[in-house]
Amino acid sequence: MTNDERRIQVATRLRALGHAFVDHELTDEQLDQLVIDVEGLLARVVAGGPRTISIDSELVEAFTAQRLDTVTYLHEYLVSDSVVAGGANPMGLGARHWRDGDVAVMEAVIGKAFEGAPGRSHGGIIATLIDETMGFVLGLHGLFALTARLVVTYRAAAPIGEAVAARAWLEHRDGRKLTIAATVSAGDTRVADAEALFITVDATNFLDSTETD
Repeated sequence: MTNDERRIQVATRLRALGHAFVDHELTDEQLDQLVIDVEGLLARVVAGGPRTISIDSELVEAFTAQRLDTVTYLHEYLVSDSVVAGGANPMGLGARHWRDGDVAVMEAVIGKAFEGAPGRSHGGIIATLIDETMGFVLGLHGLFALTARLVVTYRAAAPIGEAVAARAWLEHRDGRKLTIAATVSAGDTRVADAEALFITVDATNFLDSTETD
C-alpha cells in the first residue's frame, strides 16, 4: 500500500468520525476523553512536518496536449486533497467522479455534518458539488479555468445519507469565456440546475497558484 493510499484510508475514517460526532449524543465523560484523544492525534500529525504539493510541468504539457488521460490526471494529481472529490481530505465529501462521454459526473453521499434543515443537505454543499463537477468538465477538454459566476436554481431538497449526483457539460465557448451547465439529482428527483461562467487561464500559472507548503 502506498503512502497516498494510506492517507485516503485515514481521511475516510476521519470523515466518518466527523459525521458520527454530529449525529450522536455523548456524555460529558466521553467528550472529555475525546478532547484528550484528539489532542494526542493532532500532536502526532503536526510532528510530521509541513507537506509540499507540486505538479510536474511535463504533466501539465501532456495534459493540455491531451496526451494524458484526464480522469487519471485529475484523480492522482489535482483532486486528492479536494474538499469535494479528494479521497485524502478528511473534511470533504469524498465524492466519486467519472466521465460519461463529454459529461462530467460526480456523486456523493451527503453526511450528517453537511446537514442544513433537518434531514436535508445544506444548499451550499450542493453548490460546492456543482462547482467541482464543472471543474471536472475543464479536465475533459484539457483546459484550466477559474469560476467567474455560478448561478444555482434549487428545485428540491437534497437528502442526507443518500447518493446525490451532479452532471455537467460545456455548453459554449467564446474565446476565454466558457459557459458550463449542470444538473443535480437524488434518484429520480431533480435537486438543482446551474449555469456558470468560467474564464480560462494559463495552465502553468494556474498550477503554480495552487501549490501549497
